[in-house]
Amino acid sequence: MTTAGIKAPLDALAAAVRAAADAVRGSAAEPAAQPTLDRPRHKSLGDYSTNAAMLLAPVLAAAPREIAERVKSELEASLGQDLARAEVAGPGFLNLVMSAAWHRRALGFVLDAGARFGADGAERPERILIEFVSANPTGPLVAASGRHAAYGDSLARILEHHGHAVSREYYFNDAGNQIRLLGESVRARARGEEVPEGGYQGSYVADLAAQIPGAAEADPDYLARQAVDPLLARIKATLERYGVHFDVYFSERTLHEGSPSQVDRALSILEREGHLYQAEGALWLRTRVFGDDKDRVVIRSNGQPTYLAADIAYIQNKRERGFDRQMVPVGSDHAAYVREMKAAMAALGGDPEAVEMPLLQFVHLVKEGEAFAMSKRRGDFVTLDDLIEAIGVDATRFFMLQSSHDRVIKLDVELARKQSRENPVYYVQYAHARIASMLRRLPEERVDAALLGDWDAISLQDPERDLIKKLVAFPGDVAEAAERRAPHRITVYSLELAQEFTTFYEACRVIGATPPAVESLRIALSLATQRTIAVSLRLLGVSAPESM
Repeated sequence: MTTAGIKAPLDALAAAVRAAADAVRGSAAEPAAQPTLDRPRHKSLGDYSTNAAMLLAPVLAAAPREIAERVKSELEASLGQDLARAEVAGPGFLNLVMSAAWHRRALGFVLDAGARFGADGAERPERILIEFVSANPTGPLVAASGRHAAYGDSLARILEHHGHAVSREYYFNDAGNQIRLLGESVRARARGEEVPEGGYQGSYVADLAAQIPGAAEADPDYLARQAVDPLLARIKATLERYGVHFDVYFSERTLHEGSPSQVDRALSILEREGHLYQAEGALWLRTRVFGDDKDRVVIRSNGQPTYLAADIAYIQNKRERGFDRQMVPVGSDHAAYVREMKAAMAALGGDPEAVEMPLLQFVHLVKEGEAFAMSKRRGDFVTLDDLIEAIGVDATRFFMLQSSHDRVIKLDVELARKQSRENPVYYVQYAHARIASMLRRLPEERVDAALLGDWDAISLQDPERDLIKKLVAFPGDVAEAAERRAPHRITVYSLELAQEFTTFYEACRVIGATPPAVESLRIALSLATQRTIAVSLRLLGVSAPESM
């Protein structure tokens, strides 16, 4: 068996529901929405439920329950033995109970898909550039950067699994006022002085001052350049340790180099299109025309470009490299910046919707019930390396991804350290390791024999059916995570799958189950679960241990 060209079980069932609804609708107008296929809250209501009849009722001017009976007849004819029964419920819902044969075949699909389970679901694959983290190389990465790093990397993995071509990029600001402040801070420390207002106070600044010869008398721009390289190297090392690998590290300085520079060329495009004007001695971009709340300065009255000028050049650079979509996850305090970037893309002649900038909320570390804040400039911060040392890479990434990106995270350090079912990442990893341990107790040929499908006529108990239904939901969760830019959907899924497996494992004996065909089915179901947990953890950048 191969899954190539074969619809995933839920996709095929959803297509059958749509086809049945279309057959009942006939030549009447299409309803306002496509029918849904959902898991009912209560098992007594069936395996799946659809609202097809209620959507068709206004179109056909008939009672929903009457239409549901007609949709039921169509599904009974098209699904045949896959459908055990269908029942009309409530105001017109149609509840479906799928047969054991359907569940067994769904399990076979999961096994056959292997590591590609849930993959390649994108209807229109795109070339996507995700630029993330991009913290200024003015100090080590703080723990809060772990959220941006985990989110961007996991989103890239999910989008790739979904079928898109993704490039990961880190844009580092090695030009501009913040970098000069770094140089001034290093010189001040070399002289034994306080850093300038807005400068950097961390102990790493004093370390840099001691490492750079002649720092007390050197030019701040020179000191900044000398400081950036070791700081960026430290950032890269932290990210590699965190399992985040970038395809490109892009220097802001390169946008200002050459004659004409990339900044000059981007501004000339805007000038040619009539989007720039002079006022108060500065050069302005008409961003209000494109939805911003006010126009923005691109060249100051002193002739120096603003950060926006460089960002416009960077957007144009990415356009010229042929990316269909530019994703830039940013902090939740960057809402105005999102408007600027979309306006800049529109002014350059591009599609502003091709610029996506998810707003990521803050991270609060909680220790002994108390939250504490972090500031790179004040110097009272916890580095990402510190957090990794405290709770490990896997726990850091999982906890950073456990909540939707638009919600504040309160990361409980004590909980993340626990090796118990209270700790969600430990619970998921333990489920994977438990299955691996169980399978190691079997001869390899017994596992291979279990996958040959001698369980084709076996009836199923509720825990087996429930676990299969959870497995076949994975492609839909991957699609949702990709389309909504929501990696937390995969953390939620992995935890729910581990919980469903625990329920199955405690209710259904696997090794030694009789007859042998039942043992085979349960071995196959355990292996499918282990593989799916492994895929979900890989999408999160979390390891799937064979033992714990």
